[in-house]
Amino acid sequence: MRHLLALPIFLLLAGPVQSADLFAKGDAKAGKALHDKSCISCHKSMLGGDGSAMYSRMERKIKTPQKLQAQISGCNSNAGAGWFPEDELHVGAYLNQQYYKFK
Repeated sequence: MRHLLALPIFLLLAGPVQSADLFAKGDAKAGKALHDKSCISCHKSMLGGDGSAMYSRMERKIKTPQKLQAQISGCNSNAGAGWFPEDELHVGAYLNQQYYKFK
């Protein structure tokens, strides 16, 4: 459990790197499958529609790749998805490609 909590903290303290290289080893196709299985139903219940408003709403808090990765880790833990760190990277690669477009 400590390892799951340490990853987001490490990513936030890792430095001011703002690039999407964080997701370079992620597989967006695998990430989409994980996202669709574990994220959509929760996002739909929170926001209605197809749940994608979670990523496109005006007040979204995710402004950097590191914050996106930390949020994915938090959701993984809170929802009990049981993803491994590489799964989180896959989901990050998908979300970045589809919605965030961090460079």
